[in-house]
This record gives sequence, C-alpha cells and structure tokens, in this order.
Amino acid sequence: MKKRLLNVSLSALAVLGMTLGSNLLANERVGDFALLDHQGLFHHIAWYDNRKAVVLLVHTNSSGAAEDALPAFQALKNVHGDDFQFFLLNPLGESRNSVAAAAAAQGHDIPVLIDDAQLIAEAMEVRAAGEVLVLDPRTFSLVYRGPVSGLEQALADIDAGSPVSSPELAVAGETISYPARDNNMARTISYSNEVAPILAENCASCHREGGIAPFALNSHNMAQGWSPMIREVLMTKRMPPGQIDPHVGDFENSYTVSVEDQQTILHWIAQGSQFDGPQDPLADLSWPASEWAFGEPDLIVKVPPQSIPATGVLDYRNVVVPFEGLTEDRWVRASQYIAGDHTVLHHTLNSILPPGSDGRRNFLGGSNPDEPSITAYIPGAEPYHEPENTGGLLRAGSQLALQLHYTTTGRETVDASEIGIWFYPEGYVPGKRMSGQCACIFTPTWTNIPPNDPDFEMAQTITVPRDAYLHSFLPHMHFRGKRMRFEAQYPDGSSEELINIANYNYNWQLRYQLSEPKLVPAGTKIVATGAFDNSSQNKANPDPDRSVPWGLQSWDEMFFGAVSWQYVDPEPATEQVAVQ
Repeated sequence: MKKRLLNVSLSALAVLGMTLGSNLLANERVGDFALLDHQGLFHHIAWYDNRKAVVLLVHTNSSGAAEDALPAFQALKNVHGDDFQFFLLNPLGESRNSVAAAAAAQGHDIPVLIDDAQLIAEAMEVRAAGEVLVLDPRTFSLVYRGPVSGLEQALADIDAGSPVSSPELAVAGETISYPARDNNMARTISYSNEVAPILAENCASCHREGGIAPFALNSHNMAQGWSPMIREVLMTKRMPPGQIDPHVGDFENSYTVSVEDQQTILHWIAQGSQFDGPQDPLADLSWPASEWAFGEPDLIVKVPPQSIPATGVLDYRNVVVPFEGLTEDRWVRASQYIAGDHTVLHHTLNSILPPGSDGRRNFLGGSNPDEPSITAYIPGAEPYHEPENTGGLLRAGSQLALQLHYTTTGRETVDASEIGIWFYPEGYVPGKRMSGQCACIFTPTWTNIPPNDPDFEMAQTITVPRDAYLHSFLPHMHFRGKRMRFEAQYPDGSSEELINIANYNYNWQLRYQLSEPKLVPAGTKIVATGAFDNSSQNKANPDPDRSVPWGLQSWDEMFFGAVSWQYVDPEPATEQVAVQ
C-alpha cells in the first residue's frame, strides 16, 4: 500500500511539476482546463478539439508588451480564425470589469480568459505578458511558446500537419508573478487543518459511503489516491457540479470553491498530497442515520412503486397520490423528495389538486401564493425549507399530481420514492407567502434550434407586478442546454445581472438561492436568456443534424427560467404575472 501511494504521489508531482518552479517546455502536456472570459462566457479547451490548435496571448491590463503584440495577434486571428481558436489569457485574475474596460479601450473582439486562481497560468508556466502559447486541444500539450513574431510560422507548420519548426522562442515582456504559489510552496500545506476541511465542506456530502458520487473521499488515503482526478475536475470546473459564475450575485449555494481553497488543494497535491496527522478529519466525519434532512417528517407521501424496464424510451408517467393521514389543514414549512432509485429517476414535476379540483394541473406553480411548495425531484437538488415565517396551506383532502420522468440504465428496477413534509406547529399561521413565475417558452412561440448551431440563443421576459424580494432562480433545459443568465431591467431604465449559469449541465438542475433576498420595484422585468449547443462538439447531443423542437423527452428541448419571490405586501397576490 505504501508503495502504491508513493507512486501516486510521484505521478501527481510529475503532472504538477510546474508549480515547483520548473519551466514547461513546448511539446509538454498541460492538461485540460476551463475558464470564464471577460463577458462571463464559459470556455472548455476540450470543446475546441475540432480546431487545429488553441492560441493564447498572455495579456494584462497594464502590459505594454501585450498591447504591442495585440495588433499582429488580431491580424492572425482575422486570417486563421476559422481553423484556430484565439484567446487572450489574463494570468493575474484581474477584475472582470477592468478587463472588459481594457478590451473595449483596445477595440479588439478576442475573448479574454481570466485565470482567477492563476492555476492555469501555473500549469503552462506562463512567464511574461506578451508571450504566445499554442495548445493542442486533443492532447492538451503545448506546441509553441514564444513571441507573436514567431506565431505565423507556427500556425503554418500546424496547418501543413508538420511539427512546429521553432517550438520555443525567447520572449520579452513584463514578468508574471505567482504570490500564492510562492507562499504555499515555501511552506508545508496541512492536510488536517487546511485541505481536509475544504474537501469536507465541498465534496464529502456526495463523496461518502452510500452517497451519490462514484467513490468516497472518506480518508487521506482516498484523497491522495484520487488527487490527479481532483486536480483535473478543479482545472476544468467539472466539480463541484452545478457551479455558477462567482462574480455575479451572492448565493447560498454557488457550488464554487474559492480561489484560495483551489490554490491550497492544488499546491498540496503538488507537494505530494502528504498526511500530517495524527487525526484524519475525513475519516472522522459522521453522517445522520436517516436520509430525512429535518428529522422525521410529519407526513410521508409514498409514491406508488414504478417498475422500470432495462431498456427503452419511457413516456412520462402521471400519477395522483393522496395525502394519506392529513385530517386537517396544515401550513407547510419544508419538504424533501427521496428517490427510491436515483439511477433511473431523472426528475419529477408536481401540482397540488385541492379538494373539489377539476383535475387541472399547474406543474410550473406560481398561480396561488397560498398554495404550499412541495419539492419536486431534480438531479442534485437539496431538500427545500421555506424562509422564516413563510409557508403555504395544505388542505385536508388535497391530492398530489406527479409527472415522473424515468430513463433506463440496462437493468430492471423498481423506484419506490417518498416525499417527506414538515408542518408548522398547529395553530401557527406564517405571515408570508412565496410567489414567482417562470420565464418559459412553449410551443406557440418556440423556434426550432437549427442543426449544427453551437450557440443558439432564446430569451423570455416576465414582469414582477408589485414590489418584491427575489429569492431564487432555477434553469431547465435538456441535453443541448449550454448556459442561462437572468437580468433585471428596472423601471428607471437601469439593469443588473442577477445570476449567470455559465456552464449549464442537464444532470444538475439546481435551484440557486440568494444569500439575502433582493428587493426589486414593481414593474421590474426579469429577462432569462439561454443558449443551446446543437453541434457535434456537445458530446451529450443526441443528434446535431436535427432541427430541435420543444418536447418532453430529453432529445427534444425546453426553456424554463423559474424565479421565486415574496411580495413586500404580505397580502396574497391576485394579479397575473405577465409573460412577454
């Protein structure tokens, strides 16, 4: 075991040798990575594997060398932009606003990748502003590094299918420094006091025995053994899943790891992922015996068991379930959906049918603020608890209409899910209600997504009719969903970006909760703008040659941008929220 772990550590050191101060030469492997640009757009290097190479100019806001190199770089982009992907790389993690201002002042149209944590620049051992790096997006290896004056020949060599004749040339420019790396690598990073708490907070709730992740991070040995994978998922922003743009809004669940914590973990890996003991905080973690998040529920709704075949495409299933045991009206404060088999249950929608209902279902909610919120099942979703003194009334005799979406996995199974509901104490009436609406696009106004379009945008607008506090946002698209942004357009003509889900992932459809409710005035328009990737570069795309309609199945598409809010006026709302 010791020999195996030593080999793993040496392998990690070899991969991360650049953080120890060595110089990464051309033709050496960097590894895959992803960054957001100065407009908040997500760029994953592997996505560009249909290009001959990815070309980066190291650029900082105040660099004279980079500014001098920019005209020639732009000229080469104008000539070779169809075959090569051109970026600027800001290795200092300068603020997005300042980088955007610099781009506007310089008048270029090149995306500027901002390396907030400097980890990508470290991996490529970026040395100076004005340096050009050319990366093979299939092998993630550097094929050229040097001045812009040598780039034209390098691109010509690559275009001809030949090795770059001069893969490494000296470059003059302002030196790029790495204060966090230098500080971390001058000391021994503590696994027990620094790394383990980060993994416990960001990873362990899924990566534990019985969790939904494929392996448990429940000891130092496991963290050390998986350290190359930990590095890769942090570099590509693949984990934590569902992460949003950290520069927009302030959310309870942004699913992002802070810049400092990313640096701590990767530099610990570079040091060999050592254990400093004597205690192992990951091994000492304990988890509740019950899956119920808020203690034993006051009411458990048992969804009728659903038999799922091994193969095939399944129609959506619609079932109606009574709230058995509910003998009087009760105010709901929390709910949780526990899937019987989360490997086949993709998501659910639900609608409460009150006594005397005509059976009409409103799966998107928002029609009656007095109605309770009973959480649906969404991949990665957490149990739902209402804000303080907020709730809806569940009336005795009501039923729950469920729409269930299953996918097959190659084995027969039975899904027997349960929904837990927690009530306020008897006699307590919460003073606030939750409202909201969906910026949705349905078939009457749907525009089919063109074949092979890598970035097809749609937008929908809703209007908040009264002063309200915004609470949360939930995007929903299918396999081709790429990103979604929500913007507030205020009555005074100003606007503000509310959230940027820069890398939407169909497998993680999450409700993002603001840390503090945001007050917006009556008449505020909320615009949800989303994009779809219907190209072959989208590895989840079922058929890039298809014109994609709206539809329930995952190979079709949807566009939902749900927003939850509370009116400042506590009286129940009667207005219909306008969808434009």
